[in-house]
Amino acid sequence: MASNAAVAGNFNEVLNELGGIAAHRVRREPAPGGATMADLVKANDNGATCELVDATLVEKAMGWSESFIAAVLIEILGGFVRKHNLGLVSGSDGFVEILPSLVRAPDVSFVSWVRLPDLQVPDIAVPRIVPDLAVEVLSVGNTHMEMSRKRREYFHAGVRLVWMVDPRERSVAVYTTINDYVILDESQTLTGHNVLPGFEIRLADVFGELDRRPPTSGAA
Repeated sequence: MASNAAVAGNFNEVLNELGGIAAHRVRREPAPGGATMADLVKANDNGATCELVDATLVEKAMGWSESFIAAVLIEILGGFVRKHNLGLVSGSDGFVEILPSLVRAPDVSFVSWVRLPDLQVPDIAVPRIVPDLAVEVLSVGNTHMEMSRKRREYFHAGVRLVWMVDPRERSVAVYTTINDYVILDESQTLTGHNVLPGFEIRLADVFGELDRRPPTSGAA
């Protein structure tokens, strides 16, 4: 069989191209490099949460606390977007084909009405949509290379704003271009820039949810 130095020749090289991710996150069936959109839909219908990258099914790195923080952001962001009727907000099951045969599933995304086909909620499993805002909540299983690749893909596809949320460090890296960013800590306020004008959220209100406890019972 012919070979070429530009093409991954073994599984370790495939993992490296996908961002140095752990081997258990790559589906072996279908074989890496041979997966299709139909394979992605079937895998997700069967309970997996996969993205389609380089014709390979890659399971998302997930954690309960990360999902919880994403839910907090969806609640706050969704309320703002609905109040002003700006478009739609979705969670990690909102798969989008941001580039031909490249399917990502941001943990949270905002899509303005003008970017939605027929100006309505899509009725297909994986619509070809580029969000205005893509939010990734970092899990332990994510690698720096993987998130760097995602960020490049998002901006190349036309995403206008990317939030990289780190629950362990309680910070958010706000990217307005591939290379232009600022890191906000828990004492600061996250804004929507020109993508969501007027949107503001105190990060203490987001990350503080991780410290929430049940109410103490009153004295008898």
